[in-house]
Formats: sequence, C-alpha cells, structure tokens
Amino acid sequence: MTLLGRALLTVAALLTPLMAAPPADATPGCDSSVPYTAGRGGYAAYRIPATVITGAGTVLAFAEGRRGAGDSGDIDVVLRRSADGGCTWGPPMVVTAGRGDTRGNPAPVVDPWTGRIVLVTTYNSGAVTEAQIMRGEVTPAQSRRIFVQTSSDDGRHFTAPREITAQVKRPTWRWYATGPGHAVALTRGPHTGRLVVPADHSAAPPKGSSDNGQEARYYGAHALYSDDGGRTWHLGFADDSHDDHHNSNETSATQLDDGRLYFSSRDQSGTVKGHRLDARSGDGGATLDRPFAVQHTLDDVPVVQGSVLQLQGTQAPLLFSGPSVPTARQAMAIWRSTDDGATFTKALTLSRQRAGYSDLVQLRGGRFGILYETGAAGPYDRIEFRRIPVSRVG
Repeated sequence: MTLLGRALLTVAALLTPLMAAPPADATPGCDSSVPYTAGRGGYAAYRIPATVITGAGTVLAFAEGRRGAGDSGDIDVVLRRSADGGCTWGPPMVVTAGRGDTRGNPAPVVDPWTGRIVLVTTYNSGAVTEAQIMRGEVTPAQSRRIFVQTSSDDGRHFTAPREITAQVKRPTWRWYATGPGHAVALTRGPHTGRLVVPADHSAAPPKGSSDNGQEARYYGAHALYSDDGGRTWHLGFADDSHDDHHNSNETSATQLDDGRLYFSSRDQSGTVKGHRLDARSGDGGATLDRPFAVQHTLDDVPVVQGSVLQLQGTQAPLLFSGPSVPTARQAMAIWRSTDDGATFTKALTLSRQRAGYSDLVQLRGGRFGILYETGAAGPYDRIEFRRIPVSRVG
C-alpha cells in the first residue's frame, strides 16, 4: 500500500467516531435506527425522548443523558441530528449540562414564524429527589425550575438556559415537569403562532391535612404558552382538582384539524379505572373545554407517558403511541383516531419487547417517526427511531 493510501486510511479511522452513522445506529432499509444506547457516550442510561423536524427537514432527537440510572442526580439534555429523515445520526451533543444537577424533560418545538427551535426544560438540584420535592423538603433553589433555550441554526447550537420559573410556576406548586415530548406550535385559528408546552405539577396539601404532598392525588396537568416565539411565557389551564379520581400527570398535546388542542395525560393511579385521560382546549391552551376524563379506548396502555400527533393531510388520523400491555411497559404500539380523539383503535404494534416513553413526529415523504424507549432485557436499553409509512395507519 502506498504512503498516500496509508494516510487516507489513518484519516478515515480518526473520523469514524465522528461520522453520522456507525453500523449499530441503523438497520438495512432505513426503517429503524438507534440514536441512543445505554452505557455508551459516558452515560449509564438515556431516557425521556423528544423529537421534532426542523424547517430544513432535519430530525432532532433529544433525550436525557443520565450518569446514573435514576430520575435524579447528574443528568444532561443531549441531542443528535439526522439530515436523512432519521436513517443516520450525527454525533451526540450536550444541549444543557447538568454539572452534577438534573436537567431534563425536554419539550422542543419549532417556531412557525422564525424557524427557530425553542426548547423548554426543567431543573432541580442533583442532591434531591422527586419525593423530597413533593414533600416540600427542599429550598426554592433546589426545587423544580423551568428554563428555555433557542437555536437559530437548525439545532447545531443553542443559547444558554434562561429561567422562566416565575412566569409559569405557582408558588404553591412543588413538583414540575415539562412534557415530556414535543411541544406544539399552533398553525391555524386565532392563536396562530402560539407555542404551547404541555406540563404537569404537584401541589401542597391544604393546611391541616395529614397528607405530606407525595400522594398521587396532588398531581395535575397544566400548559404554558408563548405568543412571541419563546421570549415571554404565560401559565394556561391548570388541573387542580386533586380529587384522587383523575390524577393527570405527564401530558402531551397536538393541534386538531379544527384548530382545537387535544391533550392526552398519564393518569397517575387515579381511583377511576383507566390509565389515560384526555381533554381539549378551544382557546389555545388557556382553558379546557371540559375537565380531564378517562379515555377508555386506551385502557390497554399502562401507567406511562404517551405521545399524540395529528397527521397532516385530508382525513389524516390522530395518532397515539404507548406500550400496549396494561400491567407492564411492553409492546410499543400506535393507535389511530378518526373522530378527533373521541375513540382510538390500535393500528400497529411495533414489537413485543419491553418499551417505555415515546414521541411522535411527522416526516417528509409520506412517513411519520416514533422515538421510543425499548429493549430486550428492559425498557430502557436503548432509544430507537422507527420510520413508518402513513399508509400503515391510515
């Protein structure tokens, strides 16, 4: 081999770790790829996926990069970008560094007016847990706080996190979580351009109560929104029923064809049978048309986060994604609705493997994507991206 040939091989070897698609990241036919695998890249686990597609067609796959396997501790928000619709992925980047603390619950959205990516996340001290926060045993600085970042270059770089806690968190709330999963940009109706982030919180028990605030009844869903591209934020509806019948928790949202917002929420151990709740808003998330109620056509879904997406196109269905075994996080599936979420029918089961959180995104070329937690040994072995023809659920 010539000296030039050896030099070229050496350069190629040096560049290989930085290339977009190592062999383990994609499967033949480009139906499936794996942007995140537990134990790689310096993280014990990757969790809490969120995905959007930019105006340039780049697919962004966000996740929490966890130094440990738990929900608290040293956690970064990480990102990989795909220029080919989710077939291959560029190198991972840290969007928000925990530096010993917890940064997570990514809720990205693309501003329809400017094309900027707006990312809302939450923070707490890495030394405290969700249980301690819900019991009110932490200081405001240690507790859940909310931040926003933006990118004007297709997700290559993001601004430093800017705190918006005072704008969107009530003083009596303890726990707080954005999404998780993509946020929504309204594209029709009187609030066109509004950015809406579905979220959840926990409240303090009333004075004199024997409860300590860690009870599931104190969870509630809410929304925050911005009408100026993420510069200022407002608190929208807030579910503060705390009746223990419906304990709305992690929440996702999408805009229906008629302009209303559809919200789907995890029911955290409510006394009414069923694990999914839903509601609608006709005023851009400021209020709900009715309180959250059980969606019984999704009773096969266990207690877990799920994602909703209204596909675009004539008579296109509304989709829901989540595991499909009522008692276990297993068998990720897609449901479809042709009546704006009044009823759902299972359309597709992706696999029988363990599965957890997920997020849906509409792709170009008649496909949609799902970024979801899955694995053979456990639901958090990897985060996989599947590309699915709309015809399979239409």
